[in-house]
Amino acid sequence: MSIPTMPGITAKMVTSARLTTRVLFSGPDDGIPVFFIHGNASSATYWEEIMLGLPAGYRGFAPDQRGYGDADRSKKIDATRGMGDLSDDAFALMDALGVQKAHLVGHSMGGSVIWQMMIDHPERIMTVTQACPGSPYGFGGTKDTRGTLCNPDGAGSGGGIVNPLFTKAIAEGDRSVDNPQASPRIVMNSFYWKPPFKPAREEELLSSLLSEHIGEQEYPGDAVPSSNWPNLAPGKFGPANALAPIYTGDVSRIYRIDPKPHVLWVRGAEDQIVSDQSLFDMGTLGALGAVPGWPGAEAYPSQPMVSQTRAVLDEYKANGGAYQEVVMEDTAHSPYIEKPEEFNKIFHAHLMAG
Repeated sequence: MSIPTMPGITAKMVTSARLTTRVLFSGPDDGIPVFFIHGNASSATYWEEIMLGLPAGYRGFAPDQRGYGDADRSKKIDATRGMGDLSDDAFALMDALGVQKAHLVGHSMGGSVIWQMMIDHPERIMTVTQACPGSPYGFGGTKDTRGTLCNPDGAGSGGGIVNPLFTKAIAEGDRSVDNPQASPRIVMNSFYWKPPFKPAREEELLSSLLSEHIGEQEYPGDAVPSSNWPNLAPGKFGPANALAPIYTGDVSRIYRIDPKPHVLWVRGAEDQIVSDQSLFDMGTLGALGAVPGWPGAEAYPSQPMVSQTRAVLDEYKANGGAYQEVVMEDTAHSPYIEKPEEFNKIFHAHLMAG
């Protein structure tokens, strides 16, 4: 399902040692490489405007990740490796393109991939830019800034907590507004950015959302029964399970890497997806009464996603790294789409300083 690109963006199918997928390019072939990594329920399409706005002399590239867009559908994500498959795919793409080092830019789950890339090969990273990244401790199922599990099996995270009506609508290519709880268009316009904002390329961005691969080994992935609330624990396939906290590994590896690229962390002040009170988190939904049987705030609070990221980056700084946190007002989960000029001013200065 190829999505039309903007003038100045070139789309090519690229085969690496791990994956064949669509890759978008901008800028001169010999430019300084900037690698853009998209989030969940989206694709490389989400980065086009920012790629076109790169300063002169920079070369942008953005793939559809495994499980998304025009990536080879036979290639599945082994969730038990956390972000390992997607990190390995990213470095294999760099190898296929002859890129030894690059600036990395990630959004949401793409930011989660970058945490793993920093652990795996910090020597290949010039700078890191994180736009509303997932917590280094994963998505769901943890209760404090140290990432302590609410349940040892990660119950309340992974594929089992994804709204099945939402994934059904994606699989059917639903472009309607018929279901206010599950229509992809409504979810996108309600949570990806702050209403009433709507992007000029709403239809292309919706097509990008709808291009996610759907299935028990894709999105939402599988789940296993649990005796712990809410009675479902992560399975072993797909991106939602790969974000489960039981698969993140030792997060302290992030602040022990050498060298330590400078990190720019940009987030929307009104983000309701990655937040300390995320409306997509079981702890928040339980407290609101939306999921029956909630065991209470002591046993299962909202995951403090933003506070966890800040705690990890503070440790990163204490161990010799550097980071900058920028909060963009009046924006939600996609500040680089909502306010691209403001985002680019900060982003470009970070690139050129690195």
